[in-house]
Amino acid sequence: MERFAAMYLELDRSNRTSDKLAALRSYFREAPPEDAIWAVYLLAGRKIGRTVTSTQMRDWASEVSGFPAWMVNECYHVVGDLSETLSLLIPFDNPQRAAPSLHEIVEQRLKVIGRLPPEKQREMVVQTWRELTAEQRFAFHKLISGNFRVGVSKQSLTIALAEVAGVETSVMAHRLSGNWSPEHMTMRQLLAPTGEDEPRSANLPFPFMLAHALGELPQSLGAIEDWQIEWKWDGIRAQIIRRQGKTAIWSRGDELISGAFPELMQAGNRLPDGTVIDGEIVAWDERQDRPRPFAALQRRLNRKNVEPSFWPDVPVMFVAFDLLEMDGRDLRNELLASRRASLEMLVGQASLSSHITLSKPVEASSWEQLIGRMEESRDRAVEGVMLKRRDSVYHAGRPTGPWWKLKVQPYTMDAVLIAAQPGTGKRAGLLTDYTFGVWDDAKTALLPIAKAYSGLTDAEIAEMDRFVRSHTLEKYGPVHAVEPVRVFELGFEAIQKSDRHKSGIAVRFPRILRLRMDKKAHDADTIQTLRELLATCEGRA
Repeated sequence: MERFAAMYLELDRSNRTSDKLAALRSYFREAPPEDAIWAVYLLAGRKIGRTVTSTQMRDWASEVSGFPAWMVNECYHVVGDLSETLSLLIPFDNPQRAAPSLHEIVEQRLKVIGRLPPEKQREMVVQTWRELTAEQRFAFHKLISGNFRVGVSKQSLTIALAEVAGVETSVMAHRLSGNWSPEHMTMRQLLAPTGEDEPRSANLPFPFMLAHALGELPQSLGAIEDWQIEWKWDGIRAQIIRRQGKTAIWSRGDELISGAFPELMQAGNRLPDGTVIDGEIVAWDERQDRPRPFAALQRRLNRKNVEPSFWPDVPVMFVAFDLLEMDGRDLRNELLASRRASLEMLVGQASLSSHITLSKPVEASSWEQLIGRMEESRDRAVEGVMLKRRDSVYHAGRPTGPWWKLKVQPYTMDAVLIAAQPGTGKRAGLLTDYTFGVWDDAKTALLPIAKAYSGLTDAEIAEMDRFVRSHTLEKYGPVHAVEPVRVFELGFEAIQKSDRHKSGIAVRFPRILRLRMDKKAHDADTIQTLRELLATCEGRA
């Protein structure tokens, strides 16, 4: 645990990618393999799951430290991070023996504690506190919360492991794909030379290739003829895999989602053996032969299994746009133009399936014409366009240059800041999580409509923190009710009805675009404005 906690703190404190890579390489070269494999699992974003509640942890910390519960809560509101707060409050400063190892913490405590009665859970947590330093307790609290996160990307983890193993990054990315676990994967397998003990199951996906957002006009990309242009579909990125007589569907988040889409599994069963197709799962309007908004697809998400009787209610389509494997041959190093030709031939087979369709190219003879065609995006229920160099190979991760996404301008609304609360991590102590409202029909009350956390610079965040503190009307725990005088322009991607929100409306991916100093609170939008926008969007659907 000592090495792991030191590595975790180094990653958490550093903002430089080179420093993070150095910390990762050092840890994986020195750590015992039974600890290192769990570190890989956790750093890759895999979950152990919540074992005890935060309320229990606060109560036990209060009992052990002698501080009353209200004081523990006040400390948390000031620090902004519960794991750090508890690690500082626990009074055990000088462990009498070496800290237990990471794999002991995970296998003998975290994976066991959830099955114990509360008194035994308390006993195990307090005993662990006695064996750890404050810094080690901080890492332990992150693990036991079930929400372990640290500022290192999966790409950096992949690069560091590939360098330690001496293999290509793409090989390591493939080894990290799928639902593997430390119970079935060892560091020896993970770091093996290419071709030796390759930890690849017959139905694992390839690491997905992603695109950067294009922050400028597409004319900067050169001749339009060099680019394959497609609509950007609004669904779930996935791969359909057919290998060794078995079919699997994997999402970009390394989740096996085969059970949620039985109609796509049937389609995959008709693919030739040794085939991997990359594409997007979208809700589909069979009558109009076009996609439906993402909100319709949400009814199919988070379901491990879907009965056939559910299909007609929310039909789906797999929109294929790349072919990664054919006849068991890896095509990723072939040019996109070649892969596309093979994909068209495959999907064009009449007997394939009515649930797999080809992502057809967007025809445009100039960049100016393409910009004009993007105005069709909302009517087509797509997010914009994808630009892919015809001579690009399929890289793992998000390389700069070969693929770009050009999204349609977001919907916007003017809303009033009505509440704020502290952020977490590096923003702990600053009021950075904002709640916004729009006026009701009578323009007498503000209805909460969105929470937004992004869009401001560090300087603007600091200024807003000062503003909120000086204009706080009331406090509800960490939440500051703010005098409703500041108007912000918010951007969002979609809008839908919601029974869970007082306004009856929910917006997707809200973020702050700008502060509207030119507007008074009375000038902000009303709920009727958003109802009209919702009706327009539903009319398109």
